[in-house]
Formats: sequence, C-alpha cells, structure tokens
Amino acid sequence: MNIPQSPHERVVIAGGGFAGLELAKALRNKNYQVVLLDKNNHFTFQPLLYQVATGGLEPNSIAFPLRRIFRKADNVAFRMAEVEAVHPEKRQIDTSIGPVDFDHFVIATGTRPKFFGLEQSRLLPLKSVPQALQMRNHVLKEFEKAVVTDNKEAKEAYTNFVVVGGGPTGVELAGALGEMKKFVLMNIYLVEGLDRLLPAMSEASSKKAKQYLEELGVQVRLNTMIDEYDGEKVELDGQHLPTRNLIWTAGVAPNPVEGLEDALRDTGRISVDEHLRVSSYDHIYAIGDVAEMASEDNPKGYPMLAPVAIQQGKHLAKNLIRRSKGKTEEPFEYFDKGTMATVGRNRAVADIRQLQLGGLLAWLAWMFVHLITLVGFRNRVVVAINWIYNYFTYDKALRLIIKRGSNKEEFFEEAPSANAEV
Repeated sequence: MNIPQSPHERVVIAGGGFAGLELAKALRNKNYQVVLLDKNNHFTFQPLLYQVATGGLEPNSIAFPLRRIFRKADNVAFRMAEVEAVHPEKRQIDTSIGPVDFDHFVIATGTRPKFFGLEQSRLLPLKSVPQALQMRNHVLKEFEKAVVTDNKEAKEAYTNFVVVGGGPTGVELAGALGEMKKFVLMNIYLVEGLDRLLPAMSEASSKKAKQYLEELGVQVRLNTMIDEYDGEKVELDGQHLPTRNLIWTAGVAPNPVEGLEDALRDTGRISVDEHLRVSSYDHIYAIGDVAEMASEDNPKGYPMLAPVAIQQGKHLAKNLIRRSKGKTEEPFEYFDKGTMATVGRNRAVADIRQLQLGGLLAWLAWMFVHLITLVGFRNRVVVAINWIYNYFTYDKALRLIIKRGSNKEEFFEEAPSANAEV
C-alpha cells in the first residue's frame, strides 16, 4: 500500500464513523502519522438517514468526503479499504488493498445489521446512503403500483408499511412516514418486542413518543415479535398482514476485526479497559459501538450512541498525545448530555439529565443538536434550508425514482463503519 514514510509513530484507524473521525480530527497536525481506513470514501451522518429514505433530504447533505475533511492535514492519509484481520505480534493488519504496518491500531468499525434469522433479501434495512436511496425508490414505486392496481389485497401489500424496532431510528422513521400519511393513503405499523418504545430513554419520554406516533396515525404494537416474513405478508403474533414493505431497524451486531477473538465478550463487542485499550494489548485500542468498557456501574458497557463514540474518539486522541509526551494516560468517563428523538413535526422527546422535555421545545433542541453535529458548513446550511422549506410547504421535493427497479438485495451492500444514534 502506498503510504508516505514518516518519522512519527503511525496510528492506523479502522473505520471513518463518529469515533474514528473524531480521533483522526483530534490528531491532525500532531506528532503522529495517522492512516484512516474505511470502505467508503465518505463519512455518513447516520441519524438523518431516515430523512433521505423518506425524501426529506438529499444524500450529499448528510455525507461528507473524508479526504476533504483532512485536505489541510499533512500527517493524515486516507485510504479506501476494508480491514480484514490484525496480527498483534507483527503489528500489522491485512486489508483489501494490502498489508499495513502500525505502531498503534484503533478499531472503530462500529456495527452491522442483525436480522434474527429472517431472510435478509426480503427486508429493507437502513444503515447506509445506498440503502436510504434504495428505500426511497422502493417506497415511491410501491405508491405508483398502488395507484394502478384494482386488486384489494395487492393494494394493501403496497401501502402497508411495517417498521420493526422501537429505538430512535424506528420511532423517527415511523414519525416521518406518519407525516406522509396525511397526503398518501397508507397504513403504518411500528413493531417493538419490548413493552415500551425508546428503552434507553425515560418511561415518561417513551409514553410521550407512543402518544405522538398514535396521533400521526401510526399503529404501535408492543411486546410483538416478527414470526415470519415471505416478502408479501408478515406474521405478527399469529396475525397475517399483507405488506411488501418491512423496514428493519430492530438490531445491530458488533463488527470486530479478526485476530482479537480472545478479547471478545459474549455480546460480540471487544473488551477494553478504562483507557480504551484492548485487553492484554498495549498498542491496540477499540472505540465506539464495537468497544465494551464494562464496569460495576455499566456491566454491559456504554450504550451504542453517537455521543459515546464521539467522546471516546476525542479522549483517545488526548491520551495518545499524552503518551507521546511521556505523560500518564487518563481513564475515560462518559459525560451524558442527554438523549433525544423526534416524532414528526413539532414533536420530539428529550431526556436531559433529570429533565424530560416533549413537544415543540424538544423538537427545536433536537434540530439544533443535529445541525451542529453535522460535518461541514455547507451540509448544515443545506439541511437547515430543507427543513425550513419542508416545514412551511409540507412538501418533500425529493420524490424522484432515480433508478429503475427495486432489487432489495442491493440493500445488503456493507454499511459504513459505524452505527450510532444521537
């Protein structure tokens, strides 16, 4: 692999998601050579993928080229590659474009979808920009088919939308579809296996989110599991519902790197210590969703959320800088700034420490947080303009079917290297 030689120690980062990106940004122009590897050439702001899928935003407003981010950083090199395995003793990793040597290796590979035994090609996942675009195409084509058919059962299958998973992505996507329901004949179901939505948030916020969704006409089904789905109908606790639109946001699995099997926990995440170092290795770290820093207070580690990944990336950069100066590394402590989810126009829920917000105030807070977290000034401006336009016109202008066909297998291109929610 063609990587420039450097007199500085090399930090190789696998994954350009929230954690890996923040780490690389914090090491810009420092006394390290940084090599950032990702199978995509862009960073994807995954919390807003559902808005691309429902026609509210254009894809390039939530994606940003990784090379452009580091164009002024002489010590950062980006290579578009997949990491296949790590050899700790040799301090080398195998990639899709050749071996790479390292002094420090950081795993920030995030998660991949988990389907619990269902046939993947029949589902509509939402983990990447290509999947969001394919979902938009699929939804619009189903509406077009519903218009021209006289078959009642076929029309139901075209216009019944089942969103599986009551986490932030599922709730926000169901809310966006609920807004479309005002103008398009459709039925929306949100299915969650637990007894409430948004299990990571307070019970008050969970109940409020359910209320908001039901006001939008979404049928929320709790304590419900998907028993079977054949691409035309889904079985929900013994009931058969015709649908060609089973949207999957229900679960993710860690995406570790081969060669560290001795550090994997039962959850599939990589065990790390308080310095985010992989157990038994002094020069390998893991951050973000793939890492599990278990403690007495958090026996399962920190939640798979973007704020955790961002803070871990920044903290590890500080520790590496301290290490290069011969100083003692500091333990990582997560500062919980709050959790929030939007449920359509003027509706959102937010837990900020002991405070629970709902309605317009939470919705404005949600928009502000997402805007400032987006990468790139242009992206912030474009998203803000789209939101203002959609708010006053009730019109989502991006309703183009940009590709003929709707092959669900195309959804299973690998997703970007980190999955997290804000």
